[in-house]
Amino acid sequence: MGYYRGTHGVIVVYDVTNGESFANVKRWLHEIEQNCDMVKRILVGNKNDDPERKIVLTEDAQRFADQMNIKLFETSAKENINVEEMFNEITRMVLQSKKESKERQQQGNESTIRLGKVPGKRRMKCC
Repeated sequence: MGYYRGTHGVIVVYDVTNGESFANVKRWLHEIEQNCDMVKRILVGNKNDDPERKIVLTEDAQRFADQMNIKLFETSAKENINVEEMFNEITRMVLQSKKESKERQQQGNESTIRLGKVPGKRRMKCC
């Protein structure tokens, strides 16, 4: 599996039927933290359509997601289960992040003190 990096969002995908892919998630998230600033992340367990083949338990994945402070979605691309919900959530997160960033930038611009001459005013000489 692996991860897909969008403009401000990363979807980290592992295979719920493959323990090794879940074991790689921690390394992938570390790489993302090292290489991507201020990016929203979602953890996705794919192939969640056959309970008998499932190796990575939901409880274990959720515990890990909680520790990493990211949202978990279990999906099935084959059966189109939870896929749209996952994409809607990462989109919502990225848009919210962009909105907050824009608001912070505007607040920073409003509180900026400009030094220099004021047009139309002359200084008086004291001596």
